[in-house]
Amino acid sequence: MNKTLLIIPAFNESTKIGEVINKVNQHCKSIIDKICVVDDFSSDDTAEKAANAGAFVLKHSKNLGVGAAIRTGLDYGYRENYDIAVIISGDDQHDPQEMPNILTPLIREDFDFIQGSRFMKGGKTVNQPFFRKLLTKIYPVIFYLLTGKYCSDITNGFRGFKIKSICDDPSINLHQYWLNRYELEVYLLYKIYNSNRYKKKEVPISILYHNRIRERTKMKPLIDWWRIFRPLLLLRLKIKA
Repeated sequence: MNKTLLIIPAFNESTKIGEVINKVNQHCKSIIDKICVVDDFSSDDTAEKAANAGAFVLKHSKNLGVGAAIRTGLDYGYRENYDIAVIISGDDQHDPQEMPNILTPLIREDFDFIQGSRFMKGGKTVNQPFFRKLLTKIYPVIFYLLTGKYCSDITNGFRGFKIKSICDDPSINLHQYWLNRYELEVYLLYKIYNSNRYKKKEVPISILYHNRIRERTKMKPLIDWWRIFRPLLLLRLKIKA
């Protein structure tokens, strides 16, 4: 029997985190064993809202970044002997009803890593800003040029994988300070796609960008775009490992 941990990194998501957890409880209670919200030192009541909605909450004592929050959730899952981790965003961009798209290949088909893609048939994007649309198309091209591997949606945070097979891999070191923010997710994709030991694939999922501009993303132009790009460059040049 696979134990599945849902990890939700969250920073100042008090207006949305409760709804995210309610949706998970409504649609995924039978397939998710625990919801773990990692509060990245929010200045609002994200942690309280998450706990009140029924999630288990881990809190950072200072703001470290989404990568560090994911790592904190994974460390907890590893210690508590969970088999599978699924990651979704805390800002209500992902649809929990699509959780089986991620979990079924992991449990029934023995895949190690499943990446969600809005670009596959059956996936979709709602209200995506023009520049985000442009960048989500450009990054897979850069990924292919630097790795020779194709992943259609590398900036999509909806994914799942077997915890111990990845955390026990000596070639993957998620406990590096430079991976604290957006770098960790791209670093992990690079490592997975450049290894023959993992059975991986993409599956269709949907992404909703909210109508209010300030709610669409916390990503900062240029700075965070660079944070997504630089793991590919540093790993390709063997500056980082």
